[in-house]
Amino acid sequence: MRRTKTSQPLKSKIEVPWDTTGALNSDSQVSISLDRISLPPTQPRRYFDSEALRQLTESIKQHGILQPLLVRLVDEGKHELVAGERRYRAALEIGLKEVPVVIRELDDNAAYQLALIENLLREDLNPVEETEGILQLLALKLGRNIEGIPPLLRRLQHERKQAANSNNVIGKKQLDSTDADNKVSDKAPDNLDDNNDVESNVLDSEEISNNVIGKEDDTQVNPDLKIVEEVFDGLGLMTWESFANNRLPLLNLPEDILDALRLGAVEYTKAKAIAQIQDSVERTAFLEQAIAQNWSLSEIKRYISENKTPNTQTTEPNNYKERFTAATAKLRKSPIWSDPSKRKQVEKLLLQLEMLVNLE
Repeated sequence: MRRTKTSQPLKSKIEVPWDTTGALNSDSQVSISLDRISLPPTQPRRYFDSEALRQLTESIKQHGILQPLLVRLVDEGKHELVAGERRYRAALEIGLKEVPVVIRELDDNAAYQLALIENLLREDLNPVEETEGILQLLALKLGRNIEGIPPLLRRLQHERKQAANSNNVIGKKQLDSTDADNKVSDKAPDNLDDNNDVESNVLDSEEISNNVIGKEDDTQVNPDLKIVEEVFDGLGLMTWESFANNRLPLLNLPEDILDALRLGAVEYTKAKAIAQIQDSVERTAFLEQAIAQNWSLSEIKRYISENKTPNTQTTEPNNYKERFTAATAKLRKSPIWSDPSKRKQVEKLLLQLEMLVNLE
């Protein structure tokens, strides 16, 4: 059973290499002035749900800040926030003068890793931010650029698949060899003791050889794979194989779709469906309308299916006006106006045309 974010909201088995020998690394809580805390220049989290932030603000108004912020000393009397940005923003909104904090000595790299881990274990993190955060954490742990992590994960998948196939082939060959030896032994005369001894010696040498090979395989652990497995085991959110198969493709979505996902404006399943619309202007207009009217996934899929242009259709580049005029004339005389569902489709198309014209 894999751990969930709610079961360990601020805990992780991932080790963060901060200096634990400094005098400021005790976990004792103190209160400092809010104006002595500043945000770091680079924050792993960029989007905050406005409604969730409002609810947190109301909770702090009534009960105060129950969990201290984590900060580090960056200058005499000045501290930089490491974890707890939502509480920090809520405190600013309310106008608090002081906030409870825990102060630790952290270098830039350790502070950023800790902020990443804290954010990844939050319950309200959207899938895009979670995916990007895991890639950032892997990049730090592996000492690579973020751009190099997806190809590395695909290579590890390929190596694992090859190893599995290789083991199956070796196992089959060993089994076939054993069967063949058994058949020869069954047919051999009883007085061939010397040959049987030779055969036995050969089998013994093969077993020794196989044991040596198995030992070498056990010691040949890919160091990159070991780090990747440790990161995902520490987070407890998913396996690295699941991340590679289901999360990496998410980042190939168009940028307008990714922005909507980051803001939490649309669910991942709906975003994938809308991403099928190739024309960027049409896709953006449809995305905005789907969000505004809160269309269901089935409504989105139905519209895309009904309005998909066949690939075999070819048109001359200079007859668009004639086609539009002809379609408009047919539309005026068409009985579809009495059909509510078809009339709704016409309204959607009209809205897209109006938005297209307004963009020019």
